[in-house]
Amino acid sequence: MFSNRMFNILVPIISVVLGLIAGAIIMLGFGYNPFQGYLALIDGAFGNAYFFGETIRQVTPYILTGLAVAFAFRAGLFNIGAEGQVIVGWLAAVWIGTTIEAPMIVHLPLALFAAALAGGMWGFVPGLLKAKLGVHEVIITIMMNYIALYLTNHLIRNVLTDTKDTTDRVVESAALSSEWLMTLTSYSRLHWGILVALVAAVFMWFLLEKTTAGYELRSVGYNRHASEYAGMKVGKNIILAMVISGGFAGLAGAMEGLGTFGYMPTHSAFTNIGFDGIAVALLGGNAALGTVIAAFLFGTLKIGALNMPTGAGVPAELVEIVIALIIFFVASSYIIRWALLRLKKEGK
Repeated sequence: MFSNRMFNILVPIISVVLGLIAGAIIMLGFGYNPFQGYLALIDGAFGNAYFFGETIRQVTPYILTGLAVAFAFRAGLFNIGAEGQVIVGWLAAVWIGTTIEAPMIVHLPLALFAAALAGGMWGFVPGLLKAKLGVHEVIITIMMNYIALYLTNHLIRNVLTDTKDTTDRVVESAALSSEWLMTLTSYSRLHWGILVALVAAVFMWFLLEKTTAGYELRSVGYNRHASEYAGMKVGKNIILAMVISGGFAGLAGAMEGLGTFGYMPTHSAFTNIGFDGIAVALLGGNAALGTVIAAFLFGTLKIGALNMPTGAGVPAELVEIVIALIIFFVASSYIIRWALLRLKKEGK
């Protein structure tokens, strides 16, 4: 019989393969060449230094939002609010980056901390309501996404600027962007945020797997009632999980504000970075390493898709269908489990 560890590795791999196969069938059904389509996708993600830089740039916030959702999942919570936490983290980072003058060694960490703090506070509210009043976190986090969207637009237009739709650019001492990285990748928007994201992944792994606090968080996620019976403070752990989850998402916003764009515009709609993080966490099995790998896959698909219309005549929207199919197969993991167990039984 397959072990749980082997199953957790096989399901995402099989899901991706099935998703790609199903995507190829759909391309054939609409008269497109799937071989050329996927070659164009790979070329669009890694074909030259610029595309490679853009792919890594896209991966960076996906790692952090994936970690945000995965961390909450590990504590038995469903954080739909990563999108709102990204937005408030983005605003906090840019606010610090445009209003304070300090050396980079102080300014940049302060801006990152402000982003994590803003995201954490945005996660604190649903965590508190869940712990104290039993209000479902999904409802609260969805509502707080809209509050974040419209509140930040108001602050940009009426506090940070005089009726403008974008903030000023962050000063160089708070920027994650690097002239050296841009030159190395043919002036892509690659920045040092990828290092922040990888450090965050290591932090999540260490906290959950190697500390007493992480054990309690995982225990609450497995069985809240048994954890309470064992003397653990369930309410405190729920709040802590949502705060840390929000902090990861807030840092994802800082990657956009301090790195990719260097400023914050008003948004007429959601960025979808937080929502994509749900799919990243799901595919990554809610594990730190799995989330990083899944983020690389999603970043590759998102950036590579931009080359499919010109490289193979395939609409970029088909990549969204492939991503949806991959998520579908991951969500239907019990079918894959049944098939693997059936093959194991027949092989005996």
